[in-house]
Amino acid sequence: MAQQSALAALDHPSLSPSPPSPTLVSPLPPVRPREAATARAPAFPRAPPAAATRASRRLPPEARPLAAPAACWASAPRATTLVSIPGSATAAHQRRRRPPDMAEPANRRMEAVRRHLLLPPPPPPPQPQPSPLRSNPLSSHTVVEVEPRPVIIGGMVLDIHAKPSVPPHPGTTVPGTVKYVSGGVARNIAECMAKLGTRPFMISVVGNDMAGDFLLKYWRSAGLCTEGILQVHDVATPVVSNVFDGSGELIAGVASVGAVEKFLTPSWLYRFRHHISNAPLVMLDANLPPDSLEAACIMAYESGVPVLFEPVSVVKSRRIAPIAEYITCTSPNEIELVAMANSLSPPVKYNYHKMEQCKDKAEAVEYLFEILSPAMFFLLEKGIKLLVVTLGSNGVFICCKEHTDFVKDQRKCKQTPFSKQLLEKLDGCFPSNNPVNLCRESCSRTCVFHLPAISASVISLTGAGDCLVGGVLSALCGGLDIIQSVAIGVAIAKASVESQANIPDHISAASVSGLLQ
Repeated sequence: MAQQSALAALDHPSLSPSPPSPTLVSPLPPVRPREAATARAPAFPRAPPAAATRASRRLPPEARPLAAPAACWASAPRATTLVSIPGSATAAHQRRRRPPDMAEPANRRMEAVRRHLLLPPPPPPPQPQPSPLRSNPLSSHTVVEVEPRPVIIGGMVLDIHAKPSVPPHPGTTVPGTVKYVSGGVARNIAECMAKLGTRPFMISVVGNDMAGDFLLKYWRSAGLCTEGILQVHDVATPVVSNVFDGSGELIAGVASVGAVEKFLTPSWLYRFRHHISNAPLVMLDANLPPDSLEAACIMAYESGVPVLFEPVSVVKSRRIAPIAEYITCTSPNEIELVAMANSLSPPVKYNYHKMEQCKDKAEAVEYLFEILSPAMFFLLEKGIKLLVVTLGSNGVFICCKEHTDFVKDQRKCKQTPFSKQLLEKLDGCFPSNNPVNLCRESCSRTCVFHLPAISASVISLTGAGDCLVGGVLSALCGGLDIIQSVAIGVAIAKASVESQANIPDHISAASVSGLLQ
């Protein structure tokens, strides 16, 4: 009988639930006193929320909803609630209704009937749509597939080159030329690699100023990715001002690269950990702050990626001390080599005295080896696998102690047209049975090799060392071994000193291999 009464109540037009409204009240049909004692109140799914009841009581009398003398219907979402007035016949009947444990199953069944009869079917669940937002790059669960590319981390700098046309005099200006050039050790190396067909991934920082816009515009014009380059507002782009003598030799320079140390933080580098872990190699320049150097080294080390450390300057070359165990290769000049060795061996043990001009190149090389070999051997003992020591016009020392797999997963690197042509053209220069193939033969003893410099008509020496490193890294990624790669670097350095720009505008496999014939 309770279910029939409830169904009848649902079918009655005056008892059908009205749309949800906070102020709409529908009175019940008038109830006769005799019927009120025996009539059953229809079952409802739930009582009004206690919070809503308390809120209604706190309203002033004029703001409360009007109610019928006996009972009223208050609409609520998906349910109609009976509100009883104390002392009414309905309230008296509710005190005599069946126990809750018997009424509750009926209420649940009636709720199911009401949902099927009165409510429209629920809409189908929405289909998942691709999110326009990027996944959080700092989430440890993010899986990102990136193309294996060498990663270059360090400074993008605007170089100001001042070259006097007459010998400079202290305390006064002299006529000459002043040029703005895209520079920075890491940026120069990355640009050189790009011109040789290797597409590096650059991680750096510039300011939101004229110099920063100049560097980014040039980078985009070369078709290179700027994803890893942070542009910061209210920060000055790194700038280096250099003064040269008439022969192109650097006299003095001032570097303002505070933005690199402040904003190339471990957290910024960690955003690109997937690029680092998939890279065939990673190059760091010493403009990075020590904590960022260590963070990058650890990320590379955990993925088995070789790391090259570029000293940048004598002062900053000492930053290798805390990370020497992670470094696979470094490329200092003579003074930077000694400074690095002394930073790992206090007190000072190693010294370098610039020799007087020697008429005999062989004599000069022997002298340099005698002076520099203790520092080279010491750095190898500290865990560095390979040293490429630049000697200016005297060439390069290559020093290693053991088997060195310098490039990780070389098969993942896409061989460029440049590297293919080099491999073909260098067959005559470097036969396949060359006994000094350091990448493929284990070496249990310390070995030092010397490659001479190529004669050049010097215009500017700035960028020559960066071109040498860029050529070495690009050739390694193209499949050449260490000796061959350093030879390529020497040839490109020769092209650099004969150019006004830091990086020569036109580099080709034919021109480079022609220099090696």
